[in-house]
Amino acid sequence: MDGSDKFGVYLFCVPNSRALAAWRGRQLPRTTSAVMVAALIITLVFAYLAGSLPTGFLVARAMRVDITQVGSGNIGATNVFRVLGKGPGALVLIVDLLKGALAVLVAPILAAAVTPTDSLALPALAALGAVLGHNYTCWLGFKGGKGVATSAGAMAALIPPAFGVTVITWLLVFFLSRYVSMASIAAAVILPVATIFTVSGPTRWPLVAFTSALAALAVWRHRANIERLKAGTEHRINKSKLSAS
Repeated sequence: MDGSDKFGVYLFCVPNSRALAAWRGRQLPRTTSAVMVAALIITLVFAYLAGSLPTGFLVARAMRVDITQVGSGNIGATNVFRVLGKGPGALVLIVDLLKGALAVLVAPILAAAVTPTDSLALPALAALGAVLGHNYTCWLGFKGGKGVATSAGAMAALIPPAFGVTVITWLLVFFLSRYVSMASIAAAVILPVATIFTVSGPTRWPLVAFTSALAALAVWRHRANIERLKAGTEHRINKSKLSAS
C-alpha cells in the first residue's frame, strides 16, 4: 500500500469533490496542518450551530407550550407530535432532517471557501457536529433531542443508500410494533451494517466506524426508552392517534 492509499483510508467520500478526484488519480492535495485544523474547526462550529436550532422547542413555544415540561419533555418531533399533533410534529421532523443534511452539504463548502482545502473528512465531521448540536444544544443548557432525525438527514446527504436502508428498517419496525423508540433504535443499529454493504473502496471501513459511533450515540440517548420497553411502559402510537391528529 503506497502513501496515497494509506491516506485515502482515513478520508470520507464527498460527491464531485476535487480532493476525491485527486485521490482517485493518486494526486492528493497538499494542505498545511494549520489550514486543515482551521477547516475542521470551521466545519464543526458551523455544523454544531446549525444542529443546535431547537426546532421542537421553538415550534411549541410559538403555540404557547413549553415542550420541555409536557409529554416526555423531549424537544424532538415524536414528543411534539404526541403533544401538539401531526402538523407541528411533521414540521419539526422536516426541519430537523434539513439541519443534518444542510450541515453536511454546506459546512464543508464554507470551510473550503475560507481555507484553501478540500478535505474529504469535512462532511463526516459536519454530520457529527450537527447531531451533537441537536442532542446538546447550547440554547437550552446543552439539553436537546435524541438526534434520530438530524442523523437521518446527515446520512441522506453523506451516504444516501445506507440512509434508504435505515428508513425502510424504521418503517417496518414502527408499523409492526407502533413504538417510535424501537423503530429508531433498530434503524440506528442497522446503519453501520447498511454502510458495510452500500459503500465500497477504501472509504468503507472509516465510514463504518463513523456510523457505528453515531448509532451508539443514538442508542445511548434512548436508554430511558429501552428501560420502559423492558418494563412494558413505553408509549405506543396507535392507529387512532395517527388518523385523529
